[in-house]
Amino acid sequence: MEGLTKIDDLGKPRVVIVGGGFAGLELAKALANAPVQVVLIDKQNYHAFQPLLYQVATAGLDEGDIVAPFRKILSEQKNFYFRLAEVMAVNPAEQVVETSIGRLRYDYLVLATGATSNFFGDAEMAKNSIAIKSVEDALELRNTVLSNFEQALQLGDREQLNSLLDFVIVGGGPTGVELAGALSELRKHVFPRDYRELDFKEMDIHLVQSGPVLLKGMSANASEQALESLKKFKVQVWLDARVKSYDGYTVTLSTGQKLITRTLIWAAGVTGAPIAGLDPACLLPSNRYCVDEYNRVLGYENVFAVGDIAAMAGPDYPDGHPMVAQPALQQGRLLGENIARLLARQPLRPFKYDDKGSMATIGRNHAVADIKLFGKEYHLQGFVAWLAWSAVHVISLVGFRNRIMVLLGWTWSYFSFDKGLRYIIGKTKSPLVSADMEEGKAIV
Repeated sequence: MEGLTKIDDLGKPRVVIVGGGFAGLELAKALANAPVQVVLIDKQNYHAFQPLLYQVATAGLDEGDIVAPFRKILSEQKNFYFRLAEVMAVNPAEQVVETSIGRLRYDYLVLATGATSNFFGDAEMAKNSIAIKSVEDALELRNTVLSNFEQALQLGDREQLNSLLDFVIVGGGPTGVELAGALSELRKHVFPRDYRELDFKEMDIHLVQSGPVLLKGMSANASEQALESLKKFKVQVWLDARVKSYDGYTVTLSTGQKLITRTLIWAAGVTGAPIAGLDPACLLPSNRYCVDEYNRVLGYENVFAVGDIAAMAGPDYPDGHPMVAQPALQQGRLLGENIARLLARQPLRPFKYDDKGSMATIGRNHAVADIKLFGKEYHLQGFVAWLAWSAVHVISLVGFRNRIMVLLGWTWSYFSFDKGLRYIIGKTKSPLVSADMEEGKAIV
């Protein structure tokens, strides 16, 4: 039945975890002392710290600083097994998962497949834009930004030049805001030294947000401060505007304006990444699995979902918990405890989200933070919020080496005003060779 997976049956209940993001990894760790066999399956052999992907994309960190191999993280956990594979489907009747390396039996299945970029059915947008959901995405964006400037050195036509120098970011959440701030820092401190022949007054950064505020979900104070800081950094913010189309050169907004850019960064939304085989009735329109208060998937006793792929509706969160790290970590930790309780025939503990707040950095010495401690809310901004954001992210990284490397890298960048990882290795989003533009219709 297990085919090519070649995992010994230890005679213990087998917990198969699909996905090694925040939720899946935390669950595996929580099962360290449980009388089970833990099998983690992932398409990558490492855990990536996604909140810092944008720093890799903007040459602030090396990709190796935010990833850690699963086998190294859990090297001391004797009941842990890892397989590098892609899960194709689930067969709940036989209690097996179909993977790219064979079939794998489970006693308990946990889906922690996370989310993927949501282009809302726009195939042209998916083809021409760059998302930022993986390490590969971040590297592609970094390569594209740098190669744009290399190509710009050879151009004389002003419109073509601006198409390479200008950037459009779609989505005013934390990722979009942080990317805009990081690009503005590069424009001010780094690029003018590298590309002295270019006039970086011509480099425009546009942030397009479909709603009336940035950082939706954070406090009004945080939203206003983020907008004020971005304007100070000379980022053009478009509120209440949607991108209607993008052909790889021309961005058409719902307001009627047109922008030209060969680099559109998509940070506008995510959707769940489900696996075939379960009853479609348990899947919501958001592509997230409907789960109960114990993270059990609707209609199944031994199939669970945690993290971004799980939608646990309740009075405070009618559409499920926010698709961020903290709910995923907390769900993974509690489910590990609850699986141990199941085996001991003890009552399960329902999940209750402990919202610790949220934060976003906007650039050097600028950040916003809504922190919840001891039943009170604190709103930080500016340098204090920036220090808090930096400390939280360093502490949250997996592995001592990564924490040290990120701290050293940030310290060097802070005092040198430099981003040292400006090299092009790997895939680049190829710009169009030519484009027909109607004169006077584009904002340059």
